[in-house]
Amino acid sequence: MRRRLLLVLLSFSVVAVAGFAAPLLRATAAERTQQLVLARTADLDRFAALADHAFGTGDTAQLTAEADRYTALYGEPLVVVDTNRAPVVETGGLRAVDVAEPIDKALRNELAGPVPWLRPWSEGELIRYRPVGDGTRVTGAVVLRASVQRATQDIAGRWALIAAGALSALVVCGLLALVLARWILRPLAELRAGVRAVGAGSRRERVPVDAGPPELRELAALFNRMSEAVADADEQQRRLVADASHQLRNPLAALRLRVDALERRITPEGTDVYRSALDEVARLESLLDRLLALATADRGTTESTVESCEVVAVVTDRIEAWRSAAEAAGIALREAGLDHGVVGLPADDLAQIVDVLLDNAIKYAGAGATVAVRCESGADRCTLTVSDTGPGLSDEEISLAAQRFWRAGRHRGSRGSGLGLAIADQLVTARGGSLHIEGAQPHGLSVWLGLPVREEA
Repeated sequence: MRRRLLLVLLSFSVVAVAGFAAPLLRATAAERTQQLVLARTADLDRFAALADHAFGTGDTAQLTAEADRYTALYGEPLVVVDTNRAPVVETGGLRAVDVAEPIDKALRNELAGPVPWLRPWSEGELIRYRPVGDGTRVTGAVVLRASVQRATQDIAGRWALIAAGALSALVVCGLLALVLARWILRPLAELRAGVRAVGAGSRRERVPVDAGPPELRELAALFNRMSEAVADADEQQRRLVADASHQLRNPLAALRLRVDALERRITPEGTDVYRSALDEVARLESLLDRLLALATADRGTTESTVESCEVVAVVTDRIEAWRSAAEAAGIALREAGLDHGVVGLPADDLAQIVDVLLDNAIKYAGAGATVAVRCESGADRCTLTVSDTGPGLSDEEISLAAQRFWRAGRHRGSRGSGLGLAIADQLVTARGGSLHIEGAQPHGLSVWLGLPVREEA
């Protein structure tokens, strides 16, 4: 948008400056051309008067002297002829035969026509002529060959000044366009950054409200109020989840005690129902634990602290912790290459994320599958990948996998709450990372994390 706005403003400036400079260039050239024509016309009138007097008295001495002095002073030759085309005066090497056509026109009592306006690159000489006489009786002709060099030099100098002024005006317009574009677009850029931050999970994001046009300042104030409202609503939701989880723990604990106390009184026929009730209680306890973890992860988006850990140490520890569970499920759990690196996540958060990924992989990959963990460190990103060779998910299911409480239809009977990936995603994005899920080839699922790298632990 900045480029388009500058292009429009600069184009308008160029058109405006050109619309002012072009007529000024034409007027300057026309004025200087007219000055040259008027000056040479006055000279012709003077010599025509001298020639008329000389023809009347028969004394051409003064005419010849004035013509020689004029040519010596200005370097412009002239020719004076009588009515019989006989040369009376020839100066500067100009002969009557060289200007026969202008002489004929003057003897026919024709006046020299208008002269096209000169330009800095105009070359050649200007031929001007005038009949000698009183208008009804032509007694001779005067022809003057004038140089246009000085006039073109003057025009070039004036045009240079006009061009310099136009360029200066364009520079000023360009600076004004930059200032105007910055004044308008800087608040928009700050609003865009604020919207992106809110979209990325930041809460109570604020933008300056004292810059830009009044409309943008009002929009910035509205954005700040919206950000506050979103943060308040998110905080209320988190507190509701946390408070509900805490409040449900006490009656759930009491329910667990009462169900456990019934174990000795269950008849053989009711054993299956009793075991099912125990499983449901355990499921409720797991769900409450996950809800508390989710509330903690949500709080991390607003209260994240700058902590770090060594990724390999955490990942290796969690792999060893899950190895027995993988063996019991008939799954081969292996390391596919671990690069050392320090990432901007607390060790507890990273361990919880790895637990979620390994739990899902071992739970759903199926017996005989392989779960591989890979870690690759880059300049600013550390990529942690957990992939399996299980049945995987469809493209539609992958797009829903990180949503809260979502579970694939074929997994609804298994243990779990559908909150694991949502928790992992919240914990990663709260620290500036990212989580992506994609299918593995030829089959399986791959979840990779982009974790921000830090220089020191």
